[in-house]
Amino acid sequence: MATHLAVLLFLAVLLAGAATSARGFYLPGVAPADFRRKDALAVKVSQLSSIKTQLPYSYYSLPFCRPDAIVDSAENLGELLRGDRIENTPYVFEMREPRMCQIVCKTAFTQEGANDVKEKIDDDYRINMILDNLPLVVPIKRMDKDARTVYQHGVHVGVKGQYSGSKEEKHFIHNHLTFLVKYHKDAKTDLARIVAFEVKPFSVKHEHDGDWKGNATRLKTCDPHSRRLVLDSNSPQEVEANKDIIFSYDVNFEESNIKWSSRWDTYLLMTDDQIHWFSIINSLMIVLFLSGMVAMIMLRTLYRDITKYNQLDVEEDAQEETGWKLVHGDVFRPPVCAELLCVYVGTGVQFFGMLLVTLIFAILGILSPSNRGGLMTAMLFAWVFMGLLAGYSSARLYKVFKGSEWKKVTVKTAMMFPGTIFAIFFVLNALIWGERSSGAVPFTTMSVLVLLWFGISVPLVFVGSYHGFKKPATDDPVRTNKIPRPIPEQPWYMHPAMLVLLGGLLPFGAVFIELFFILTSIWLHQFYYIFGFLFLVFVILVLTCAEIAVVLCYFQLCGEDYHWWWRSYLTAGSSAVYLFLYAGFYFFTKLDITRAVSGVLYFGYMLIASYAFFVLTGTVGFYACFWFTRLIYSSVKID
Repeated sequence: MATHLAVLLFLAVLLAGAATSARGFYLPGVAPADFRRKDALAVKVSQLSSIKTQLPYSYYSLPFCRPDAIVDSAENLGELLRGDRIENTPYVFEMREPRMCQIVCKTAFTQEGANDVKEKIDDDYRINMILDNLPLVVPIKRMDKDARTVYQHGVHVGVKGQYSGSKEEKHFIHNHLTFLVKYHKDAKTDLARIVAFEVKPFSVKHEHDGDWKGNATRLKTCDPHSRRLVLDSNSPQEVEANKDIIFSYDVNFEESNIKWSSRWDTYLLMTDDQIHWFSIINSLMIVLFLSGMVAMIMLRTLYRDITKYNQLDVEEDAQEETGWKLVHGDVFRPPVCAELLCVYVGTGVQFFGMLLVTLIFAILGILSPSNRGGLMTAMLFAWVFMGLLAGYSSARLYKVFKGSEWKKVTVKTAMMFPGTIFAIFFVLNALIWGERSSGAVPFTTMSVLVLLWFGISVPLVFVGSYHGFKKPATDDPVRTNKIPRPIPEQPWYMHPAMLVLLGGLLPFGAVFIELFFILTSIWLHQFYYIFGFLFLVFVILVLTCAEIAVVLCYFQLCGEDYHWWWRSYLTAGSSAVYLFLYAGFYFFTKLDITRAVSGVLYFGYMLIASYAFFVLTGTVGFYACFWFTRLIYSSVKID
């Protein structure tokens, strides 16, 4: 066990170093773009997002200025599932060519349009833009002198405030945006690469001279010729129906020492990074210590039991001995609902393979935040192709139970878990459709998901099941009696419900700190990038699930209770209950979700996550006990 701990500690140091040294690394699949002076730059919008509602909307769902023709950019499957709708904008940028007081358009909101804008301001909606694959950020300087600048993702549609001397709250729109594009110039050529995309929003009630001449109109409130620029929002533009609003922008270019390979550091920088790293390391060390102690105790006790049982074979009182050896004739008796157990084990193997492959690609940098939607796309395809392992695992276990209807088990393996998730997802998607959100998955995308399921995953499950069932079954180390042995009455602390609920505490304790950062990245729209530590937490989770399941299985067998099949699965899988409870705690303490639909969406998606977590941890616990029981009963002499 000491070697085990040493390897894990070495892995922690290695992965931590990999995570910190990832800066300055060229990510696979993301090629830099070089721009010359006056090259056109495409400014795009992705969505309107809010942490209050969790419902994304298309940028042009609000009555903003539109280009002559709205062009949708090609998106991958992950972006569509996230609700991104990447479209062009009327903003005109030319590389290293500053533009001041540029008019976008003049528009007047209808009563419905004004109400929509006010509603979005109330819900703290932000406009998310993209330039050269970089998301737009708003720099916010802290009051502390030594504090780093914080970057807010996206710019708010507007703000609520009051006129001086009035208590009535008004809505003001950000109708003037001052963009700053930072670039890194090649010393040998005139080429430059974009390394930052920032903005400062203002609300300005524009006035103009003479008649309106479109974009050529000269503004009184923003005129570069008279050196009158927008520097504050002292005269803000109120959101009112049937009143003209002029949208304008500035764009400046600034040379930067930041290299293209390091341009994402600004977005990935966490303000509480020291606390984050210390908390993770502290949690991992505690879990490693507890797991090591439990494993060492188990090894010593088990070695003593096996030695004692083998010595008792030549003694007269061998038959009077109690303990786990006495249930050798029943320990491998097939459990109730054996088919269902095979289905859940196969699904757990599929989920385990999906996570392992996804984390490996993420550690290599292929699934970085710069590859939008890449993480979700990779998880979907990994899940689909891991159907081969799901079918093989369920069929092999079904063969151990000496079952014959392998096709029935295969169909359940291919349909039960995905079908349940798809049903919940369909209901949640219908709710999003009802809110007219761009987060609703289109019919074509839904058809693609169904095609991946039935066209690739289901056939692969059948292929795996066929090969798994065709192989000869693994023989049990001991024979099973024809008549089941009566189980003695168990003390209260050995009650199945008690052991199952206690068994889930340690696996949950291994991940709950990292879970906080994962939930924050998902629901507070932040980037998550420490995949090295996430992989380490995943390894710790697997070890903890295996060890706690083995320990409780050992105590159960010592109490002459041989119903360990389902118990081993539920013991580790019960950590999903604590995950869902923690999700509820996070909802009420960290989020400011106001709509009932948004709350249903949150708990619906967390229910899916908890169900998947149950399948994963339960499968790990089951296989650990499966290996453990076969090991100990093959180590003693049975008459």
